Amino acid sequence: MKLVVKDMDISTGDVQVVILNDHDAAMFDLHSGDRILIQKGNRKTTAVLDIAESEKAVPPGFIGLFEEVLDALYAKHGDTVEIHLAKKPLSVGYIRKKLDGKELTYQELYEIVKDIGANKLTDVELSSFVTANYIAGMSDIEITHLTKAMALTGTQLKIAKKQVADIHSIGGVPGNRTTLIVVPILIAAGLTVPKTASRAITSPAGTADTMEVLAPVSLPISRLYQILDTVGGFIIWGGSVNLAPADDRIIKVEHPLSIDAEGQMLASIMAKKASVSATHLLMDIPVGKGTKVDDRKKAVHLQGHFERLGKVLGIKVCTMITEGSQPIGNGIGPVLEAIDCLRTLKNDSRAPQDLRQKSLEMAATMLEFIGKAKKGQGMVMATEILNNGKAYKTFVDIVRAQGGKDIDPSTLKPSKIEHVYEAPRAGRVQCLDNVSISRIARMAGAPRDQGAGIFLHKHCGDTVKKGEPIMTIYAASREKLNYALDLLKEIDGVVVR
Repeated sequence: MKLVVKDMDISTGDVQVVILNDHDAAMFDLHSGDRILIQKGNRKTTAVLDIAESEKAVPPGFIGLFEEVLDALYAKHGDTVEIHLAKKPLSVGYIRKKLDGKELTYQELYEIVKDIGANKLTDVELSSFVTANYIAGMSDIEITHLTKAMALTGTQLKIAKKQVADIHSIGGVPGNRTTLIVVPILIAAGLTVPKTASRAITSPAGTADTMEVLAPVSLPISRLYQILDTVGGFIIWGGSVNLAPADDRIIKVEHPLSIDAEGQMLASIMAKKASVSATHLLMDIPVGKGTKVDDRKKAVHLQGHFERLGKVLGIKVCTMITEGSQPIGNGIGPVLEAIDCLRTLKNDSRAPQDLRQKSLEMAATMLEFIGKAKKGQGMVMATEILNNGKAYKTFVDIVRAQGGKDIDPSTLKPSKIEHVYEAPRAGRVQCLDNVSISRIARMAGAPRDQGAGIFLHKHCGDTVKKGEPIMTIYAASREKLNYALDLLKEIDGVVVR
């Protein structure tokens, strides 16, 4: 069946979708949710069908293509394409097998991951896979299979070095932007560190969002190899280089469902480390209320999983179980966190000491773990590299290599509209809840508005007088600030007693 292309000027941002007029769909016995194969010349792709009930949306004889399908076919408005009914992918049957509680083989998981990365599964099918793993769990062998499949279905950085260092925090702590400090310390010590980072999903800023304040984080693979040769490492957004592409789609499904299947989290993290040829990995597992791990027992459980997966993948894993019951640093949000990091790297007296200390501990642990420093001497080496300015110089080299400039933290400004939250009574700050602080900062506009967020004047345990500032909320608009203030009134994220 040949049809004329109508450009719908709509992007799903993910799955490929086409629309047929209900008359054409009925004539060929097609239904919403069916898969159809669309071909233009030598190019073809498979998309999910939606039905238009009016000729205004899509007239008979036309097919509405969303942007993802147009891009896949190199098609434009008015072109002619041919369509055929397509079979469901084999992976759909494997998902059903998992729903039945059965263990999946490597080949079955590989097919599922491949189809997820290629956007061949509908949201319902993908949600079914995620939900099945969450309810039934995954065996150790399934987690291993999933990890390998995720790594092999994406781009891989082949780094010909005996030692390649990487660090990762499983998240949940606002302001925990240690990466921007630890990576330059390690590179200045002579290590190769190809750091790929995430953007925020539920937090006010991901490492990639904060780094993007200072330099581009989406770079071509060829440029990354050049930066590795000249600088020794980088800090980029992993999504820009197609590392473990299935992971981003899985996360998008997990977020609205508020689930985080352990097996998928383990596979996601370790697949990305395997994709950058890491030989040594430092895992930071923050423990505390509002983090992904709320007690030490769970942290030790995860520690064992990471180490076992590391052995299978040929990655040596060292784990730090750290305190995560409150935000780290003063700034929450891309610009404010970038200011914290720059002040720390420049040894500014205004740098948050908790961020500085944790960064030094992580760097020291990796330096000893990988053999750059003798046991017990890692902290001495890391502190010297930070104090003598080598870490800052290396960070400037990274920023410039990625297309940014040496930015004085005093030139970085948060959003102009602000509100100072003052202590309602004299006492001690008992709680700065991670989840509440994150929600308030996001309501203020972070991370989409880079300057939005929160500056913490106080931390848990600090004494305050009545009327003394505890935090300043920054927003890009009065409306967003009001949303943030309304949320602040509703929740008990800040407790003074």
